[in-house]
Amino acid sequence: MREMHVPIITAAMAGALLMVPVHAQQSHWASADDKTAKYIIEMERKWAEGVCADNGVVASLIADDFQGTSTNGERFTKADELRDEKSPRIAHDCGLDEAKVRFVGDGVAVVYGSEHAVGKDQSHPNAKVCQVWTDTWLKRGGTWQIVASHDNRVQCK
Repeated sequence: MREMHVPIITAAMAGALLMVPVHAQQSHWASADDKTAKYIIEMERKWAEGVCADNGVVASLIADDFQGTSTNGERFTKADELRDEKSPRIAHDCGLDEAKVRFVGDGVAVVYGSEHAVGKDQSHPNAKVCQVWTDTWLKRGGTWQIVASHDNRVQCK
């Protein structure tokens, strides 16, 4: 008899869960005057410019549990980025071309952007290198940081 109650109770619990309304996270593009979006874009600019000069932005910009994917498909961590930040620079004319912020709820932002640098490719020291990327920002304890990044090299326009 007891064995018959288990399926009935399980079915009742599953049915009750199906009646709970599910609310999807609302998302929206940041407005031009959004202070958080302006901060995020400024930090993205500093990271792009950091390819040319050590501006010390990586330590506060990237979360400790950050995971990125490079243009050649390799994974990299915050430790890798900190090491790169301190390495000698060969690139110049680094800059952010575009960054658009999309907020998902109150604590997640996805940033779609592009950047360029000259001399980043050691095999072509005078060539302009361009990439597009997607960065995922997370707000933890009141602080916004990048937790994930995916880079893709593209033809410069």
